[in-house]
Amino acid sequence: MSAERSVAQTLGQIARQDVVRIGPETSVGRAAALVHVAERYGYEYGETRRTGHKNALVLVLMYRDPRPEARAREAATLAAHPQAGNGGAVPGMQPGSLKPLPEAEEAVARAKDRIQFDAMSQVAGKKQQLMAAGYCAALPVVLLIAGMPLGALYGGAAMAAFVFGGFKIGAVRRQRIARRLTDAGFVPVRDEHGRARFLRPGQQLPGHANPFAA
Repeated sequence: MSAERSVAQTLGQIARQDVVRIGPETSVGRAAALVHVAERYGYEYGETRRTGHKNALVLVLMYRDPRPEARAREAATLAAHPQAGNGGAVPGMQPGSLKPLPEAEEAVARAKDRIQFDAMSQVAGKKQQLMAAGYCAALPVVLLIAGMPLGALYGGAAMAAFVFGGFKIGAVRRQRIARRLTDAGFVPVRDEHGRARFLRPGQQLPGHANPFAA
C-alpha cells in the first residue's frame, strides 16, 4: 500500500473512530510512522499484536486521548495540515512518504521501540516457551520410535539449543529496547496479563472510560 493511501486510511479512521487500527503491516518502520501521525491528531499508542501467517505482521491499536492537551494538539494539527490525506503535507513526514522529517525522527524511533517491544514480548511469553519445550521434547521421542537413537540425542540437543538460544537473543534485544525507552522517559508497567509495557509518564493502560488519564 502506498504511503498516501496508508495515511488516508489512518486519517479516515481518526475522523470516525475512537480506536484506530494501523496495519497489518510487514514493516515496523511504516507502522511507527503512522503511529506518530495518529499521535499528532490526539491519539495515543495502545498496544501491538502479531497477526497474519506465522505472526509475520504487526497490528497496532491507537486510542483517542481525551485529555485537553491531546485535543489541543489535534486542533493545531488540523489547522496546520488541512490537506493531509488528500495529497497534502502530513505532520512529521516528508512529502509523499512515510519517512520522518528530522524533527520527528526521535518520536518515530521511540514508537518503533514500543511496537517492537510489544511484538517481541508476545512471542516470548510463557505459553510460547512451553510450546517450544514441548516440541523439543517430542523430537527425540519421534526419532527413538523411528529407530534413530543418535539422531534423537543430537537432534534434540540441537533443536533445544536453537530454540532457547533464540529466546535468549530476543530477551537481550528486549532489554536494549527497554533501556532506550526508559532513557527517553517512558515508564515500565505490567498489564493484566503480566506483560511488561511502557507508558508515557502520568498515563495508564487503555481502559473503557478514560484510557490515558493519570
